[in-house]
Amino acid sequence: LAFATIPQLLRDAVSRYGPRDALVFQDHRLSYYDLDRAVDALATGFLALGLEKGDRLGIWSPNRLEWVLTQFATARIGVVLVNINPAYRLSELEYALNVVGCKALVLARRFKSSDYLGMVRTLAPELGTASPGKLQATKLPHLRHVIVMEDADDARGLWLFNQIATLGGPAQQLRLPQIDRGLEPDDAINVQFTSGTTGRPKGIMLSHDNLRKNAKTLVQTWGFSASDRLLHMLPIYH
Repeated sequence: LAFATIPQLLRDAVSRYGPRDALVFQDHRLSYYDLDRAVDALATGFLALGLEKGDRLGIWSPNRLEWVLTQFATARIGVVLVNINPAYRLSELEYALNVVGCKALVLARRFKSSDYLGMVRTLAPELGTASPGKLQATKLPHLRHVIVMEDADDARGLWLFNQIATLGGPAQQLRLPQIDRGLEPDDAINVQFTSGTTGRPKGIMLSHDNLRKNAKTLVQTWGFSASDRLLHMLPIYH
C-alpha cells in the first residue's frame, strides 16, 4: 500500500490512463485528462477566494459532478471537505457548519422538498447585503463564501460554482506545486458526521491515507482491473 496523498494518486492515474473515461455522470463524460484540468481549475479558484490548507469547506448536495470535482479540488490544496447530510434541517445545518468552522459552503439550490438556498438565507440573512466572499453572519460566524451550483434567482452575496474555476490565474497556478510538496498522507481531507442517534452528530476527521487505504482494500477485495467500471448509486456524503 503506497503512502501517498489523493492528488498524487490522481496524477498517477492521469499519467497511466489520461484519454480513458474517468467519470460518466448523467450527461457529463470526463476523461482522466478532463478531470485533472477541471480539478486544477477549481482548486486555483478556491485559492483565489483565499482558502488555505486546513480551512473547512462544507458541501450540501445530492450526488452531482460538482461534488466529485470539489472533493478532488479541496484535496489538491489541503482544504478539508465537510460532508453535510442532504436531509439536514436548519438546526442541524447550523450545528455542522459551526462545530467545524466552515469558511465556505458549496450547495445545490434544492433537493426534493428542501430549499437549501432558502435555508441558508434564513440562517444568514446578511447574504442579502453582502458582497460575494464578504459574508459576516451572526449565526454562522466562520462562513465567508456561499457557492451555489446553479443560477439563482437572487444571487446577492453568492458565488456561482462555474465562476470559481475562472477566478484563478498564473499566481494561483504557480502555487499548486508548492502546496503539493507540503501535503502529507496523514493530513486531514474530510469530515464526515455520525448519525447522532446517541446525541449530537460527531464530526469524524479522515486523512488522505484513510481514504486511500479504504479504496485500495475494496478494489483489491473486489478484484477490479483497469478495464472494469463501477456503477456508484450510494449517497456520496457518506
